[in-house]
Amino acid sequence: MESKDWKAMLGAAFNIEPESSSQEVEESSTESQVSALEEQGKKMIDIVLDKKGRNGKKATIIANLCLSEENLRQLSADLKKACSVGGSARGGEILIQGDQRQRVLDYLKSKGFKARII
Repeated sequence: MESKDWKAMLGAAFNIEPESSSQEVEESSTESQVSALEEQGKKMIDIVLDKKGRNGKKATIIANLCLSEENLRQLSADLKKACSVGGSARGGEILIQGDQRQRVLDYLKSKGFKARII
């Protein structure tokens, strides 16, 4: 029986070469990605406790982030995992549910960011 390469068959069906196109995409994506630490540089990150507009519930806001949307979402996901809570990332800020200021500060400093609690 003849062995059939499904990638080659798929490429032939759509007139593409799957090996070369996937390698080009990987190379371009790795070159354009800059780590969050490099992107933030030496700028200070502010960590603020806020409870306005949340029916008295507390939320930790991480402000003054100069990150791309992709790095912002990745940092947000990492912080939410580290604190074991929910949150969101938008508009250059990360919102973490609850009073998590010390945990966030410890996490950011361990990753090499300059941060302070306000």
